[in-house]
Amino acid sequence: MISPRERLIVALDVSSSAEAQEIVSSLGDSVRTYKVGMQLYTAEGPQIVRELVASGKKIFLDLKYHDIPNTVAAAVREAAQLGVSMLTVHASGGTKMLQVATDAARGSRYAPQVLAVTVLTSMNAEDLKQTGVPGSLADLVLHLASLALAAGCDGVVSSAHEVRNLRAKLGNAFLAVTPGVRPAGAAHGDQARVVTPAEAIAAGATHIVVGRPITGAPNPAAAVESALRDMEKAELAVGQNK
Repeated sequence: MISPRERLIVALDVSSSAEAQEIVSSLGDSVRTYKVGMQLYTAEGPQIVRELVASGKKIFLDLKYHDIPNTVAAAVREAAQLGVSMLTVHASGGTKMLQVATDAARGSRYAPQVLAVTVLTSMNAEDLKQTGVPGSLADLVLHLASLALAAGCDGVVSSAHEVRNLRAKLGNAFLAVTPGVRPAGAAHGDQARVVTPAEAIAAGATHIVVGRPITGAPNPAAAVESALRDMEKAELAVGQNK
């Protein structure tokens, strides 16, 4: 069983290495894994990843690769050389792209886990209709997740609103990383499909990604401990119901 501390990923959605390192320093040993996404990576490049890995932190590199297979495979190889633990690709890139991404990761020294992004948590059913995607949001998430797992991906990224259905249809032998997590009463920001840490774990998420509710809190360390307590309670409740 994965401990709550291993399940929690804190998003470093900031614009400088100094800001990122300040957050990491303030949280100390209470957080083991951090997300480096497009904002920080664009501002600081791969060096911030190298620094965090060298300091003993696990990195979830969330750049959502989506390109022709050769380009994605090359990008995954470079990301793997940085020592990241997880990275993301878009499931909508198709089977060939997903397969070469996983092959590139597994053929590297550090073999990061490849996670396929299904539907962004900022999107709802109406947003999908505007992009011309037919059918329901839940059906699309299930289809893309099935495609990704069949292509060899280690797991998926999706809202907890869809994770329960994914577990029911696809089983438990894959990682389910859930962004868009907010403590009860917190502002949703630009997220459309939001859950609390406890709700995400109860739905079947293996990991949750929390950003602003922790990094923007008056006491980030206290916010982390609160999230961990919620997750632990949810785990106990799930265990009792089995």
